Amino acid sequence: MTRVRGVVARGARHCETNTLGVLLRHEGIDLSEPMLFGLGSGLSFLYWDSRNMGFPFLGGRVKPFELTRNLATRLGLELAVKETTSPRRAWENVTAPIDAGRPVGLQLDSYHLEYFTAKVHFGGHIVAMCGYDDHDAHLVDTGRQGEPVSTSRVSLARARAARGPMTARHRSFTLTVAGKPPRPREHVVPAITACAAAFLDPPIANLGYRGIEKAARLVPTWFQRTDDPRRDLSQVAFLMEEGGTGGALFRNLYRDFLAECAELLDDSRLRTGHGLYAEAASLWTEVAALIARAGGTGDARCLEEAGTVLRDVSRLEREAMRTLRRLGE
Repeated sequence: MTRVRGVVARGARHCETNTLGVLLRHEGIDLSEPMLFGLGSGLSFLYWDSRNMGFPFLGGRVKPFELTRNLATRLGLELAVKETTSPRRAWENVTAPIDAGRPVGLQLDSYHLEYFTAKVHFGGHIVAMCGYDDHDAHLVDTGRQGEPVSTSRVSLARARAARGPMTARHRSFTLTVAGKPPRPREHVVPAITACAAAFLDPPIANLGYRGIEKAARLVPTWFQRTDDPRRDLSQVAFLMEEGGTGGALFRNLYRDFLAECAELLDDSRLRTGHGLYAEAASLWTEVAALIARAGGTGDARCLEEAGTVLRDVSRLEREAMRTLRRLGE
């Protein structure tokens, strides 16, 4: 068996920040999961619905791998990305750095991973690979999936070759510190203001605070979109709280990031933003509970109440991001 030495798993909550943590700790950079999420300007919102979708999707972060690109650019890290349509070359792209003693990040469809507990297609799942043998690939996934895990090389090949929403062409990547180790304190303000600007000025109405307003209007109509409310509403609520978001649709992670930043920088705007996101996070958890209750009971009033809470969330997050954007002044 070939295995990278010195890989440290921490049982993180979100797949992409979990993988970034594994890769960066191997490079001697040890940052908390909220700090990785925040420095990558990871927070967002998306209300996604289309004709070919069975049910609407609520997303709370930027699209898969954008967080990684943001983080690498901001911290001056060397990000080497490889993609290919060839399964043979894709395997070589992974084994070469592992043979050289470096863990590798992979983007794939989690549905095909044998250890995965939730059998749902998600092409934006990201894991760290740290070893392999003749039969299995050895990975580090989130704490929910069991941290160090294994899946057969056949299943890994299927996961990497999958096509569909958010998938990539056998994407693999490594991170390298090009010079002196970065100092997070120097990068928190640009990370926060960039995130705030994107959230406040989204290009379409499905994104940012405008997307939350749209969700507030449409969530109360969801019973008209499903023939199985128990299945569809329960799944939405599960993904909001348990689906690798860290809880509250990633708002817990961003709240904790802002708390860390407030310890690094003495700024009242930062403290205000943290307080508002702490309040928003609790409301997102309330929304998830209302959606789950609607699915379990069939009571449309729960969705009406969820829409009312979402209007409050949109206002809170808009106020928070306006305050945080002024950090750049």
